[in-house]
Amino acid sequence: MVPKTKLNDELFKAILNLKTLDDCYLFFTDLCTMKEIESMAQRIQAAKLLLQNKTYEEVIKETSISSATLSRVSRCIKYGDGGYKKVLLDSKE
Repeated sequence: MVPKTKLNDELFKAILNLKTLDDCYLFFTDLCTMKEIESMAQRIQAAKLLLQNKTYEEVIKETSISSATLSRVSRCIKYGDGGYKKVLLDSKE
């Protein structure tokens, strides 16, 4: 789990202030590199596919994610704090 610090609180409060997709694009473009955004998006897509019971092979084929990163995403889904499930299973999409 990410440590609960004042600095991290500020980051997450800033994210909670985002209201639209355009707000997210503006903020994350300033905050992250394109590669970091791409990597996060790739992990979200991989988690979504794993939660749909896709195989590692299918996920790698669809996302081009490395097997090491996919393994980490899978471990987070199985043994983590439930963040992926909260965002992906509780969302309205």
